[in-house]
Amino acid sequence: MSTIDALTAALPDGAVITDPDLLTTYQHDWARDPDACNPLAVVRATCTDDVQTVMRWASANRIPVVPRGAGSGLSGGATAVKGGIVLCTERMRAISVDPVTRTAVVQPGLLNAEVKRAVAEHGLWYPPDPSSFEMCSIGGNAATNAGGLCCVKYGVTTDYVLGMQVVLADGTAVRLGGPRLKDVAGLSLTKLFVGSEGTLGVITELTLRLIPAQPPQTTVVATFSSLSDASAAILEITRALRPSMLEFMDSVAINAVEDELKMGLDRTAAALVLARSDAPGPYAEREAETMAQICERSKASEVFHTADPEDGEAFCAARRFAIPAVERKGSLLLEDVGVPVPRLADLVLGIEKIAQQRELMVSVIAHAGDGNTHPLIVYNPDDAAMTERAHLAFGEIMDLAIALGGTITGEHGVGRLKKAWLPDYVGEDVMELTRKIKTALDPLGILNPGAIL
Repeated sequence: MSTIDALTAALPDGAVITDPDLLTTYQHDWARDPDACNPLAVVRATCTDDVQTVMRWASANRIPVVPRGAGSGLSGGATAVKGGIVLCTERMRAISVDPVTRTAVVQPGLLNAEVKRAVAEHGLWYPPDPSSFEMCSIGGNAATNAGGLCCVKYGVTTDYVLGMQVVLADGTAVRLGGPRLKDVAGLSLTKLFVGSEGTLGVITELTLRLIPAQPPQTTVVATFSSLSDASAAILEITRALRPSMLEFMDSVAINAVEDELKMGLDRTAAALVLARSDAPGPYAEREAETMAQICERSKASEVFHTADPEDGEAFCAARRFAIPAVERKGSLLLEDVGVPVPRLADLVLGIEKIAQQRELMVSVIAHAGDGNTHPLIVYNPDDAAMTERAHLAFGEIMDLAIALGGTITGEHGVGRLKKAWLPDYVGEDVMELTRKIKTALDPLGILNPGAIL
């Protein structure tokens, strides 16, 4: 019996996929890493026991394992490796909600949107909300420490993970944390695994902190004729208050969205700023008025605000649709760099200069309130010269972010596409510490090899 036959026999019927045509669909995540290849097999786990079986088998046979959620990652974190297993958690979809402790215990295959809907039935809310919340899995969110549009006020995934069950490289399953808001016994190992991108273990269950349902929001939309004016407004808003959302779209994104949604967006605008307040009672309106006044003082060409939930959600949906809209202009190299908010204008203007120098279309959208930007480099992969310029711009944008005191990733993870820049960002001492932790938990180096390190 071959090694893969032995694994197949140890798992439920249908768990192991070896058909080459089906394997192709699991080669890479949304980043479409060009180095992706067909894995040896795909395992669609249904429970922690399945994951343990895979890891014990992989450890015994020294077979690499790439954990995968919904495949919506944007940094090449789920790129299949030659001779390896893709361990997919898409069939692990259980959830239980405890409204008394305001917690939910979920398996990693549930989509972010499904978690939101399930807890909303109990009058509760799970805040982290990537733009792809309708297609990204909660396990993948934890693996990359995903953020989203509400982060400026409510924080990122790690702020809502109270505990987890994780399977280590040798197949050992451990429980970390639990449904307690305060628990500081021992090292903060739960936080270690959040954001580890499947390099330290495979998350099979999460205990999430929930909060009461979000109050109604008031929305402010402002357009600007210059990037500098829009950046100035963003900085002034963050100085004055903490909005529940503060987003940015440049002219490329505005026009790409307008091409598809026909909302009547101002095609001549250099930037659009979308801000929201969910302050209780009349305070949301007051905060919205404050933000609108700031935009007017910052030379906005048009400003309006509304408490109508449908109007507000329409603009929010437009912002969420920006990446798919720009992607219709060509293939994308997706960035995820962030800087301190006071350097946001320098970053946006610097990216504009890089785009001009490299003769490329580069759109910038941003979770502006926390300085996390998503530059979208548009290129034609069939044009070798353009592809080279696009990859050069990709690196130059990361170099720019580092030079401005920023980071090479705010929420998408390092994966494989950004690991070359990680040493310059964190320094060799931190890289060595990272390698020690990786070796301690995965001495054979079989968990997601090639990601991060």
